[in-house]
Parts: sequence; C-alpha cells; structure tokens
Amino acid sequence: MDGRRPTSSPGQLAGRLGEDLADAHLRRLGWQVVQRNWRCPSGEIDIIAREPLGGGRQALVFVEVKYRSGTGYGDPLEAITRAKVTKLVDLAHLWIRENRAGGGLPGMHGIRIDAVGVLRQPDGSHRISHVRGITR
Repeated sequence: MDGRRPTSSPGQLAGRLGEDLADAHLRRLGWQVVQRNWRCPSGEIDIIAREPLGGGRQALVFVEVKYRSGTGYGDPLEAITRAKVTKLVDLAHLWIRENRAGGGLPGMHGIRIDAVGVLRQPDGSHRISHVRGITR
C-alpha cells in the first residue's frame, strides 16, 4: 500500500451510479439535462433538467437522486426528509438567481423539484422510482 487515499469512496461511486441511471431515465423521457452536481457553499443539487411541456414550453426541474444497494435502510426515497426538501428549495432559488443574471432561463414555464430513487435489485438490475413535485 502506498499511503494514497482513494479518489472515490464506495459510497461516492454508488451515488455516481445512481445519478448516471437517473440521468439516463430523464433523457429517455425526452428531458434535457442542463447540469449535474451543481455546488455552492450551501449544498448541492444532483441534476437540473428541462422537461418539455409541449408547445415549446419547458419546466425547469431540480432533481434529488437517492441510491440504495438494498432495502436494509429502507426505500431510497424515504431518505428525503422535509428538511432536505426545504434545503433543495433554497438551493433551487440560489441556482435560479445565479443563472437568471446570465440569461440562462429563457422559455421556462414552471419550476419543480422531483426525486428519483434508484434501488439495486438482488439480480443486479435497478428499479427507478420518479416522484414529481415533492414540495407539495
């Protein structure tokens, strides 16, 4: 062993896998992923995407992704607490403020926060659960 620390922990690798699978799920729905892993001093947003609404309209969607390799700690979506949702709302406002100044929000006709849970199944496949509008 050479004493160097690994660049990614197993948890980080699992989280990245979950985000990759959530990203692919959103793209299959026809969404455009605008940004991943946006960070600021207050926290991080996993995925920011545009959902086509028809008629040239789009919704801006902030997506929290939770990955679990099993149900020992419950369903992935159970990990999204009310406090986490409040934090996501605050982070979304920060992102909008930052990007509105640069003109990065044309054509937006709605803003929403969604959650995507990714659960590894015993056979190695993954089940994706997508809940829209978790702030309601």
